[in-house]
Amino acid sequence: MKVTETKLKGCFVIEPRVFNDERGYFFESYNKEKFEELIGSKVNFVQDNESFSTKGVLRGLHFQKGEHAQAKLVRVTHGEVLDVAVDFRPDSATFLQVVTQRLSAENKKQLFVPRGFAHGFIVLSDTVVFNYKCDNFYNKASEVGISYNDKTLNIDWLLDSDEFLVSEKDLVLQTVKELF
Repeated sequence: MKVTETKLKGCFVIEPRVFNDERGYFFESYNKEKFEELIGSKVNFVQDNESFSTKGVLRGLHFQKGEHAQAKLVRVTHGEVLDVAVDFRPDSATFLQVVTQRLSAENKKQLFVPRGFAHGFIVLSDTVVFNYKCDNFYNKASEVGISYNDKTLNIDWLLDSDEFLVSEKDLVLQTVKELF
């Protein structure tokens, strides 16, 4: 397993070692001991989630605040997304900075998004199956979101905005200026 820290401290790209042969492939998608050793901290995942989406679906940018904050380990098992993480830790040297990573079934990359980060993705393929582990349970009252098109963040979602499929909930999320 290869782990590379992004420009945002604590946010990592994980690339598994894939074993291919005439039968197909095998890889270890998660190993708690190796994962924690490579990222340098302990994480106790308690919930796994999966979503199915079609091309242009944009989900995010979401996070949970306070005691219900969540770290996530995200990956794609079918299709491709542009995955986005935003540092919302006010005391961080990379506060409000963005990292993007293409995740696909083909490249098998994962992104570890630590607590204090907003997260979202847009579907680049016809369909996608998106999976993620969380280290805290979902708590609706603690959920916060930032508008995907916030000018402060200036995220390039790689598709034209007329291709976006955004939920009603995500269309009315706050801007950075409104939240901070």
